[in-house]
Amino acid sequence: MTGSLLYLVPLALMLGAVALGAFLWSLKSGQYEDLEGAAQRILIDAESDRIDGHPEPSSGEATEPREKRGQSILQPDGNIWRRNCL
Repeated sequence: MTGSLLYLVPLALMLGAVALGAFLWSLKSGQYEDLEGAAQRILIDAESDRIDGHPEPSSGEATEPREKRGQSILQPDGNIWRRNCL
């Protein structure tokens, strides 16, 4: 019992020091600046990320159904839902 504590306590202290060092490095390198902007950027759909490669239509334009744009839709198949890429 005592022999294992001689290894586990220094190991725990070293792991804590490594974790503290990683946290301080992340603070110094600016990882926590602009958290709100990072949260908003994940919601923005870039034009290159779209399936059909076309930009989003403006609010005044009529949009085509998903089937014609080539986007995937979910269709029921009995009790199983399958993804159908057109």
